[in-house]
Amino acid sequence: MSLDHAVVQPTVLTERFDLRPLRRSDAGLIAYYTADKRLADMTTSIPHPLPPGATEAYVSRAMSPERSEDIWAMDGTKVDGAEVMGVISLERMDRNQSEVGYWVAPAFWNTGLASEAVRALIEANPMNSETMFASVFQENLASARVLTNCGFEYIGDAEAFCVARNTKVATWTYLRRLG
Repeated sequence: MSLDHAVVQPTVLTERFDLRPLRRSDAGLIAYYTADKRLADMTTSIPHPLPPGATEAYVSRAMSPERSEDIWAMDGTKVDGAEVMGVISLERMDRNQSEVGYWVAPAFWNTGLASEAVRALIEANPMNSETMFASVFQENLASARVLTNCGFEYIGDAEAFCVARNTKVATWTYLRRLG
């Protein structure tokens, strides 16, 4: 991957917040939010308890020119909100596809933030993907609603390993065709 890629990760604007690339100063809020077991339990990759240095490593990976995933902070400062309310990411896949992932800090659950962020990323389509995929744990009905409300179609059941729970968890997989 070229160094130019690090420069082209766009900022995506919405009315309530901006999706902007992560920066080192985000580590404190990300660590604070992801230390919440309720949040970690709904993701595949956030450990609980959060080990020292994990958040800094995550932010460093997000800022790396060699990254395979673009990660944006949901930044509400333009409307006097929190600098980080959650994150959303797109991971590059083969054949012009990407996988969207997101989490919202518990303080902002049930506010429509995730739906607005997913919609904004679909509209911006910064990787020019023909298809976006996503999966959620089957018990996470709120995230399933986010995806279906944003035009994703259910395509099947699977399972994924949850680091926080140290076990496999049943998932639903979705796709959204673009363009």
